[in-house]
Order: sequence, then structure tokens, then C-alpha cells
Amino acid sequence: MKNLFFLIFIFSIFLSSSAHVFGQRNYTIVIDAGHGGKDPGNLGNGYKEKDIALKVALIVGKNLAKIKDIKVIYTRKTNTFIDLWKRGDIANTAKADLFVSIHCDSHTSNAYGAGTFVLGLRGNKKNLEIAKRENAVILLEDNYKDKYKGFDPNSAESVIGLSLLQEENLDKSLEIASLIQANFTKKLKRLDRKVKQDNFQVLRETIMPSVLVELGFLTNKYEGRYLNSKKGQLQMGTAVADAVKSYVNHLKLNTVVNIVEEKDEVKTDIEFKVQISSSRNYLPTKAYNFKGLDNVTRVKIGNFYKYYYGVSNKYSKVLESLKLTKQKGYKSAFITAFKNGEKISVKEARKMQ
Repeated sequence: MKNLFFLIFIFSIFLSSSAHVFGQRNYTIVIDAGHGGKDPGNLGNGYKEKDIALKVALIVGKNLAKIKDIKVIYTRKTNTFIDLWKRGDIANTAKADLFVSIHCDSHTSNAYGAGTFVLGLRGNKKNLEIAKRENAVILLEDNYKDKYKGFDPNSAESVIGLSLLQEENLDKSLEIASLIQANFTKKLKRLDRKVKQDNFQVLRETIMPSVLVELGFLTNKYEGRYLNSKKGQLQMGTAVADAVKSYVNHLKLNTVVNIVEEKDEVKTDIEFKVQISSSRNYLPTKAYNFKGLDNVTRVKIGNFYKYYYGVSNKYSKVLESLKLTKQKGYKSAFITAFKNGEKISVKEARKMQ
């Protein structure tokens, strides 16, 4: 009987502490309606990207605000012009957990379909043109040359040469992007233009997981009409909000697991690796596939394959590996850190050592 009372007592403590863990964590989501004010965005078929993006952004935020542990912040709620750097600054100041930027696409052809982007150094020519169009708003900002240190949104070299400030968040960015894209294509049956990586300045300015959503093409007669309709905006906004909810639920699970591990672990195993690339393509880890680099490892996360080089428990050694990969031409390579097989920030790993 004593043992029974003891077990009940322990179980009650566990429940109360678990409730405390879940209750004390709030998640801040920043919703960014692209363009605005003097910047209309694209005007395909006479529709205004800035208006559609704002209406969808407000629908996303309204859905998320219903969740008690989600705090929603908008970069704009009205038809106002916001500098790209300011949009990122709003998210950074709020210490947001996620940044979602909403846009509509355009093309000279009759292209259609929905796509989602995360930050990346390299992309094909088609993606590069999209990035250049969205980044062109920089030219409307006051003193843009000082703010962006000579960055030219019309220069392919400038776009490809951007430094990645949020590479440690790439995995999470890819996760939320995949959830959004799945909702667009599976629930709403929109043409899948895939999750892609490219150089959007608004994503570069943030220091948390971030995505840029292209809802569809206003230049396509039928898709433009759909995105300009209340039905289309409600469906697309709800699809984005549902994806964010799923993402936050995943964060909650990871938060609780991490807390339990920190209590139970006595010895900490830290490993550093250089991530060469992240791709949907499966490649044998042979040196000839990686410009002569030996001992490349591959890990599948969701629908993506991560390729790593230079595993070491010494940060100084992995720095040498990073230098070598960049010399080989992997300019977007970066250092990642793992604690007992779970990915953590490099900063946290170095503190632990």
C-alpha cells in the first residue's frame, strides 16, 4: 500500500511538472504580407499582389491567434510600405520562432502553381529571377546602398554571393516549407512547384526559421482570379495556418524531449559536422560525387537528404574541414552541431565544451 501511495505521489508530480513545461512556452509567429504602400508588387491581370498578400496574411494570423500558446505579430496590417530590413528586424526583436512571408508570383508565360522558398545560396536560373524580382523592392527604400552594403538586387553575382545568416535554421525552415507545400498540393490540389532554396533578402534579414510563400501566379488568368477571390484567399490562408500549427506542435514535442534528456544525461557527446548540401536527390557518398571529398555521410530527414563532411568533436578541426569544403567550391557549406545525435546550435555546443 505504501508503494502504491508513493507511485501516485510521483505520478502527480510528473503531471504537474509536465503541465508546467507545456504551459510556460509560448511561440511567436511573425506573418509578413509582402510589398505594400508605394510598392504594389506584381500587377498580373490587374490584380495587386500587395492587397492579396495582406488579405491572406490576416487570415493566417486570425487562425493562429485562436491557439492560446501562439502569439501572432504582423509586419504590416494595412497598406503601408515596410523596408525589407525592417520586416526582419520586427521578427528578430520579437525573438520569433518562425517568420512567414507571403507573396504572389508572376511570369511572362501562362505558368501557374504554388511554391515555397527557404534561404539558400544557389538556385537555377528560374529561381534566381524570382529572387531578383522580390528583392527589387530594395531600390524603393531610403539609403538602400548603406543598409545593404552595396547589394544590387538586379545582379546575379550579388544574389548568389549573399552570406547565409540563418543556416543553422535551415532544417526547420525546410520542415515548415514542406508542411505548407503539402497542404497546398494535397488538400487544395494546387500544382506543386516544390520547396526550393534561393536568395530572398527578406529571409536573409531574419535569424529564425523562415519561409517565403508564393501563393500562385497573378499573371495566370484562372489562378489570378482564384487568388483574388475570398474563397481562394481563405483556402490558401487556412492551408498556411494549418501547416504552422503542425509545425508548432512538433516544436512542443521537441521541447519536452529536450528537457527530459537534460535531466537524465550525465555525459554529453558533442559532434561537429560540415553540411555540404541539402537535397531531395539521393547520391552515393562516393568522392567523385563530392569533388574529391572522402568520408561524406548522408542522413535522410523527411523528404530531404543531408550530406555531411568532416565529423569531429573538436571545433577547431571542423573549421579546417569547412575551409576545405569551401575551397572545393561548396560556398554555402556551414558547420552544424549534434548532442547525442540530436541537432543543436553550434553556439550551444561550444558552450557545453
